[in-house]
Amino acid sequence: MAASELYTKCARVWIPDAEEVWKSAELSKDYKNGDASLQLMLEDGSSIEHKLDPKTKNLPYLRNPDILVGENDLTALSYLHEPAVLHNLKVRFVDSKLIYTYCGIVLVAINPYETLPIYGSDIINAYSGQNMGDMDPHIFAVAEEAYKQMARDERNQSIIVSGESGAGKTVSAKYAMRYFATVSGSASEANVEEKVLASNPIMEAIGNAKTTRNDNSSRFGKYIEIGFDTRFRIIGANMRTYLLEKSRVVFQADEERNYHIFYQLCASYHLPEFKHLKLSSANDFMYTRQGRSPVIDGVDDTKELSTTRNAFTLLGINETNQKGLFQVLAAILHLGNVEIKDRDSDSSVIPPNNRHLTAFCELVGVSYQDMTQWLCHRKLKTATETYIKTLPRLQATNARDALSKHIYAKLFNWIVEHVNKALITNVKQHSFIGVLDIYGFETFEINSFEQFCINYANEKLQQQFNMHVFKLEQEEYMKEQIPWTLIDFYDNQPCINLIEAKMGILDLLDEECKMPKGSDDSWAQKLYNTHLKTCSLFEKPRMSNRAFIIQHFADKVEYQCDGFLAKNKDTVNEEQINVLKASKFNLLVELFQDEEKATSPTGQVPGTGGRTRLSVKPDKSREKSSKEHKKTVGCQFRNSLQMLMDTLNATTPHYVRCIKPNDFKLAFTFDPKRAVQQLRACGVLETIRISAAGFPSRWTYQEFFSRYRVLMKQKDVLADKKLTCRNVLEKLVQDQDKYQFGKTKIFFRAGQVAYLEKLRADKLRVACIRIQKTIRCWLARKKYLRKRSAAITIQRFTRGYQARCLAKFMRRTQAATIIQKYRRMYVEKKRYRQKQAAALVMQTILRAYMARQKYQALLREHKAVIIQRHVRGWLARCWYKRCLVSLVYLQCCMRRMKARRELKKLKIEARSVEHFKKLNKGMENKIMQLQRKIDEQTRDNRSISERLAGMETSFTTESERLRGELNRLRGVEEEAKSKTNQVTSLLEELEKLRKELSATQQEKKTIEDWAHTYRNEMEKMVSELKDQNGSLKKEKDDLNRLIQEQSQQMTEKMARAIVQETQQLETDLNEERSRYQNLLTEHLRLEEKYDDLKEVMASSNVSKPGHRRTDSTHSSNESEYTYNSEYAELEEGSRAAEDVTRGIDTSLTLKLQKRLTELEQEKQSLRNELENKEDQFQRARARDDAEFKKARGAELEYESLKRQELESENKKLKHDLAEMRQSLLGDKAAGAGAPGSPAYKVLLEQLNASCEELDVRKEEVLILRSQLVSQKEAMHHKETMTEPSIYAEDVSKLKDADELKQACIGLKDTNRLLEHQLQTQRRGYDSEVESLRGELQNVKEENNRQQQLLAQNLQLPPEARIEASLQHEITRLTNENLDLMEQLEKQDRTIRKLKKQLKVYSKRIGEMGAGQTEGQTSPGQMVDEPIHPVNIPRREKDFQGMLEYKKEDELKLVKNLILELKPRGVAVNLIPGLPSYILFMCLRHADYVNDDQKVRTLLTSTINSIKKILKKRGDDFETVSFWLANTCRFLHCLKQYSGDEAFMKHNTQRQNEHCLSNFDLAEYRQVISDLAIQIYQQLIKCMENILQPMIVSGMLEHETIQGVSGVKPTGLRKRTSSIADEGTYTLDSILRQLSAFHSTMCQHGTDPELIKQVVKQQFYIIGAVTLNNLLLRKDMCSWSKGMQIRYNVSQLEEWLRDKGLMVCGAKETLEPLIQAAQLLQVKKKTDEDAEAICSMCLALTTAQIVKVLNLYTPVNEFEERVSVAFIRTIQTRLRDRCESPQLLMDTKMIYPVTFPFSPSSLALETIQIPGSLNLGFLTRV
Repeated sequence: MAASELYTKCARVWIPDAEEVWKSAELSKDYKNGDASLQLMLEDGSSIEHKLDPKTKNLPYLRNPDILVGENDLTALSYLHEPAVLHNLKVRFVDSKLIYTYCGIVLVAINPYETLPIYGSDIINAYSGQNMGDMDPHIFAVAEEAYKQMARDERNQSIIVSGESGAGKTVSAKYAMRYFATVSGSASEANVEEKVLASNPIMEAIGNAKTTRNDNSSRFGKYIEIGFDTRFRIIGANMRTYLLEKSRVVFQADEERNYHIFYQLCASYHLPEFKHLKLSSANDFMYTRQGRSPVIDGVDDTKELSTTRNAFTLLGINETNQKGLFQVLAAILHLGNVEIKDRDSDSSVIPPNNRHLTAFCELVGVSYQDMTQWLCHRKLKTATETYIKTLPRLQATNARDALSKHIYAKLFNWIVEHVNKALITNVKQHSFIGVLDIYGFETFEINSFEQFCINYANEKLQQQFNMHVFKLEQEEYMKEQIPWTLIDFYDNQPCINLIEAKMGILDLLDEECKMPKGSDDSWAQKLYNTHLKTCSLFEKPRMSNRAFIIQHFADKVEYQCDGFLAKNKDTVNEEQINVLKASKFNLLVELFQDEEKATSPTGQVPGTGGRTRLSVKPDKSREKSSKEHKKTVGCQFRNSLQMLMDTLNATTPHYVRCIKPNDFKLAFTFDPKRAVQQLRACGVLETIRISAAGFPSRWTYQEFFSRYRVLMKQKDVLADKKLTCRNVLEKLVQDQDKYQFGKTKIFFRAGQVAYLEKLRADKLRVACIRIQKTIRCWLARKKYLRKRSAAITIQRFTRGYQARCLAKFMRRTQAATIIQKYRRMYVEKKRYRQKQAAALVMQTILRAYMARQKYQALLREHKAVIIQRHVRGWLARCWYKRCLVSLVYLQCCMRRMKARRELKKLKIEARSVEHFKKLNKGMENKIMQLQRKIDEQTRDNRSISERLAGMETSFTTESERLRGELNRLRGVEEEAKSKTNQVTSLLEELEKLRKELSATQQEKKTIEDWAHTYRNEMEKMVSELKDQNGSLKKEKDDLNRLIQEQSQQMTEKMARAIVQETQQLETDLNEERSRYQNLLTEHLRLEEKYDDLKEVMASSNVSKPGHRRTDSTHSSNESEYTYNSEYAELEEGSRAAEDVTRGIDTSLTLKLQKRLTELEQEKQSLRNELENKEDQFQRARARDDAEFKKARGAELEYESLKRQELESENKKLKHDLAEMRQSLLGDKAAGAGAPGSPAYKVLLEQLNASCEELDVRKEEVLILRSQLVSQKEAMHHKETMTEPSIYAEDVSKLKDADELKQACIGLKDTNRLLEHQLQTQRRGYDSEVESLRGELQNVKEENNRQQQLLAQNLQLPPEARIEASLQHEITRLTNENLDLMEQLEKQDRTIRKLKKQLKVYSKRIGEMGAGQTEGQTSPGQMVDEPIHPVNIPRREKDFQGMLEYKKEDELKLVKNLILELKPRGVAVNLIPGLPSYILFMCLRHADYVNDDQKVRTLLTSTINSIKKILKKRGDDFETVSFWLANTCRFLHCLKQYSGDEAFMKHNTQRQNEHCLSNFDLAEYRQVISDLAIQIYQQLIKCMENILQPMIVSGMLEHETIQGVSGVKPTGLRKRTSSIADEGTYTLDSILRQLSAFHSTMCQHGTDPELIKQVVKQQFYIIGAVTLNNLLLRKDMCSWSKGMQIRYNVSQLEEWLRDKGLMVCGAKETLEPLIQAAQLLQVKKKTDEDAEAICSMCLALTTAQIVKVLNLYTPVNEFEERVSVAFIRTIQTRLRDRCESPQLLMDTKMIYPVTFPFSPSSLALETIQIPGSLNLGFLTRV
């Protein structure tokens, strides 16, 4: 298409920029052919004019549409050029925080300089088994692709990781190896993958160093081959190294360090094991202080050394060798500190007694004199003689440094060799994956020999890369059968020839090294003379004669010739080497014992660190060895590089290009200049250029049709989509060269997709405008209609308002007239009334005055009459009082005279005796009468014994009364005597009293006044007290209300605490259950592994190679429960295990050590638990003793009362017994015992009395029990709530004496019962403590024995150690088996003995029952009714629900019922769970006949057979579901018929009769429960394997709602090397599969609760897998995909609703997925949106929310990206969340399963056995 079609107004382009490399701009004017410039507007709003090159007229690069920016694959970009690549990487790295990007077959990795959570095991599991293009770019995706191709194509693979220092090459290679180690596992228990990973810290310590660009820069290249067996499991590894930077040992630039191992040693010099090395701080040594940066921030060298030493140990380098390594390294440091001084201009000398040289000689075991001699001298040999020459100081220093470098290189090679020995294996290697971690292209200000070799290696790798990319492009075109032409790409073979061809740079360098007087200057002149005119890639600097320039594929590099020859020769003083060879230090001798071995025939040489897998050939002659030793470094490097290229060409390569984003190590900071420089150097842009030269954009026909359906008319859409795409594309793009039609794809040239996207956007924009026009028209019309309706309404209301105003005015006018009328009337009426009132007032005043005058006159008259009346009355009263006083005085005088006369008479009578007798005569008669009455009562008391107690009481009372009366009478007599004497005194006192009377009256008046005052005060006080009482009552009410509120709050708080504690306990229970089930799974996995090893050793057949990936968590179906009947099998297994031991190494010892540690921890936990139980027991016993003492007092008080009552009851019973005996013995007639006789009546009365007494006692017992229960609850409530008021209320209820007595009786019985229970518990606890102590002692002994055995084994060689350990384990298991057999036999004997005793007791009970029946027969019966024998009729035979079988038929039963049973036929035609019912009926019969051996063998055979069938057909869901249902039903039958009350309450009476009678199978129930757990987990894994391929396709990829989402360009991420899709799954496929699962489980009779758990697990898997893929796929994070997901989730919920499973918890497991879909659809702009997202996404973690927002990608131009500021706002708001940092959900998590008891209503006796099961040998009983 013409440029004018693309370079139009608003088109965006890239223009060069000095700072940002490329800057975006927008055309402000259309471009026309012939224009010399473009009018552009920058992003900041400024306008510029861009001049076009007048020669080339090249237009600036066009920008890609925004929807293509941030793509996973750079080749998906429509415009493929440098600015597009740079911008896409920047957007992904800075905005989306994505460090990986595909560029065709290359993975571009940008170093984030920050630790990211994207390398965990969950991420590895997510990428495992996925196609490379299905997930976001990642190093794991490349590793998975290599692993998959190795397994599928049977071809070795290579992963080439390159980049400059600090770009992250080492980390990328490390993660790739970790991926292989995780997903493949090892083929044996040798843990090879751990050893492969353990080699990393060793190689980093000895080969990595800090540079100005990287804190952990690899200063050597390495190629690690990871070997796999036929099952593609890791069996070993091998490492090759290239070009170690030896110069770093003796020199470091500023801000750089030596190799890490030196600083690790210096940081650990204080450790005891390093004291002999005589080290100190790193600043004290010349070789470690030159860079002036001995410390790396955030790195602890001491800990790093510990990690290195652990890695040495794991790789088999023992402590002795490690000590030797550290000695050599310390010696190198001391050698660097040896000071060499000038003796003269031609010689040098070392000062005597140099302490560093002394330390060096001591550490390496050489002579001080020899070392001093040859450090300052050298030996020269000529043809005739040998002489020694002194060295000047500079040459001696260089020789010292050369020796240090040589020693370190030897040590480096030795370590690499031993690491390879540890990684090698005896198993034959089937294939390998190589990981190449090699230096990238380097250019510095001063480039020397090292940079020359590095750039030479990168030239070779770039050539191989270009050829591979070209080959893939060619294969793709040929596969799609489209015409193609040769693509012109940069071929760097001329540059390679310049370096390595004959007479090339390396050849000339080697030739100059052989010259006696060769120098760098002469070599430079040879280069100029040879290549300056003949090769365009070779140039000479203008200002230098000692440098040259080479035009590499990445850039021009200027090399300085200084030092080339010396570094190429790499010479070392032979005499110094000879001194070291004569060392007493064995390790040093081993390093130098064979110089030629250091240079293997494969190309490894001293100083390169190279190593190959080929074996080293022995010396053939000293001459050949010397010749090999003289090879130059350049020659050796060329040979090793050629071998590397041969290896890579023989494998399928995968490329990882690491990019360093900035030079300051700032996190997520992108420097465009540095980035584009590396992109040019690493070949990424070359890949883009090659792709752009052909057809870079590729669409499948379906993708093209889906994306560009909007550009087609309805008539263009045909049934054949391929033809439809062809017709439409021919109309849209006129130039046929812009695209090609392949078999499955359409190929577009660069820019065509952008053009199509522009057409699509224009079409959508036109459609949007049309939709907007229509919508706006509709909105405007709707707005107009609303306004019109509003206007009419306003008019209507306005007119109505005006009318109402007029009517109101008229009403007001009329009302005003009326008001005026009445107002005027009111005024006149008021005036009249005022006048009338005034007249009346005047009349009233006048008349009142006259009336008052008359009234005053009458009042005066009346008052005068009253005064006269009162005066006259007073005078009459005074006269009356005087007369009355006189009369009273006269009467007193007369009475006094008479009294005196009477007193004289009384005194005379008192002196006479007769008077006294007369007075006492009546008293004596009364006493005699009382005496007679007492005698009568005494006689009556003697005659009536029953009334004695009452009469005595009355007599005593009467006697006391009479005595009181007598005493009273005597007192009266004495009083009479005293009164005679008192008469005189009374008269005297009478006068005195009269005197006191007047005083008393006065006092009375005073007291009355005081009383009145006191009464007032008391009333006042009472009122105050009432007020206080009222306030106190109010306070009391407030306090009561407050107490009630607090009580309510406390109750609510306790309820909440109980709920929380219940939830916590449920959580702990689920965790414990999950932990137990996981341990069970792990045990079964190990057991299956053991069985597999046994089968492998027993079988001699070799399995065919295939891609079998075993999951690390795969568990077998074998159980840990084996019984004594398989003892012979155990012995056979032990013999097989002895054969297996030969293939196992020291990892078993480590596992035994780990097991020993676990036993120690378990022992400590048991000991702590025992101590806690003892403390609890002591506290409980102290509390019980206190309660017992407290209750003992009341019991003792009650004892005396109870004793008296019992004595009286005893007397009464004796009396009744005597009466009964007398009545029986009184009459000897024959009919004495007949009914109606006295004896019979007495007996009947006694019986009735006893029955009544018994009923009374029963009632008392019930009352006491209820009281005890209430009292116990009250005591418990007091202990928990500490409220003392409860006891007071309980005591107040027992105020009655009878209740107190009953309570005392109940309390006594309770105390006895509690004491008995306490003693029982104490005895049980003591026995438990003793047993626990015994177990602890046994564990301790076993622990000691294990430690002794471990100590003995560690002293043995590895093979013998393993064999001894396994032999000990087999012996221990055998002993345990024998102990169990002995215990079982002992229990059998005990059971037989108890059964015999039971039979004897049963017989005795029968005899006693018969005797009692005879004894209880009445005499009348014996005489009148003779005994006749009774015939008991036999019932017809009734089936008891049992099946009988012979012991020899047991194998047939298991075979027909389990091993050969077809689940489908049973599920369709027979009742659910029939096999379980049949097995249980057979078990019932074995229990019925009391055959323990039969029970045991039947259960064992059943369990093992189920495991066998599951192991054989464990992948068949129907089989696993069938046996899960039957195992659960069998378990329920064992519970239902166990005889336990908890299980029997659901049974019928008939079912309870069928309970097991002889054996308790509780332990077997646990075994079967574990078996059910295993089957459940197998079922879940089987379902997961079926659902796993469907989930991503059905939930994410398939468009359930057609047309909602459009497919974006995908580039090359759907690589041809990936496995093709087997088929497309839809949501309907998932729903159909779920329905099939559900119907199958229902047909098999699976428990509904178990089905709910299975469905919950299914939905968790669906949600977790979908969410994980969503988080790892950028192309799925869009608004339209969120709608698809929500629709799919709604369909799943509808399925749950149809099946009635909404309450099973499955919906809740989808909550994270639902919230992720909502997150994709909500607005993501403002702070309110951020707040809404934070409150909505509660089930998602912060990492998941941020990840979704970073991945959110618009599918259309009308959508907007999420800004970085918004994501930071979300992170700030979610900062306080406490949650796991894990990004992905755990798809391997299985909810702990429970098996709720589900009794069966099916009667066993009604079950019929169908003939199709071939169980005719079973007999119904």
